[in-house]
Amino acid sequence: MNRAALFVLADGRFPAGGHAHSGGAEPAVAAGRVKDADSLEDFCRGRLHTAGLVAASLAAAAADGHDPLALDEAADARTPVHALRTTARKLGRQMMRAARATWPSAELDHLAAARPQGAHQPVVLGTVARSAGLVPLDAAYAAAYETVSGPATATVRLLSLDPFDATAVLARLAPDLDRVAAAAVAATRRIPGEGLEALPAASAPLLDITAQQHAAWPVRLFAS
Repeated sequence: MNRAALFVLADGRFPAGGHAHSGGAEPAVAAGRVKDADSLEDFCRGRLHTAGLVAASLAAAAADGHDPLALDEAADARTPVHALRTTARKLGRQMMRAARATWPSAELDHLAAARPQGAHQPVVLGTVARSAGLVPLDAAYAAAYETVSGPATATVRLLSLDPFDATAVLARLAPDLDRVAAAAVAATRRIPGEGLEALPAASAPLLDITAQQHAAWPVRLFAS
């Protein structure tokens, strides 16, 4: 097991394209729902326990060796909005490019060939984690952390929020990250008996609605 690879994978400077996406923060800021550190924390906590839980579970399952193509279909079923499906596949394609240069493997080659348009990013992340010698819990943490670190970083730019305050928000979310990662791994362990239906399908309707609206904005700072 190469645990140090987790730091590379979770590093915001890993060239996987996440810096261009706000994770729903841009429309939330525009609507006044995120306006300071406290509201950012509320936003991130809600995102973590919905979209984050789903992403962490898909990543953990892929890292555990479950069929990534079946997981990609499961991810599609859990992503009802076209804008978010498009974003997830774009991010998956970008992560695949970076990962195949960093941790080349037959599994990554197979997934890239089967999904040339890009598989959903959490599925790619989990497959990458497996190729890097990481375990399902590592993949779950990386996916869960990304769902909150992206909006926190974006809000610093959108609101000129003090970066220290944004980092403090992420630190306060650490216990929630632990719970989400643990829940994701627990769901993965139920797959042999229950199938992929064991994976969470938590929803965040407001994130879905605003993502589709944001995609139609003529001018925006972030791609999503």
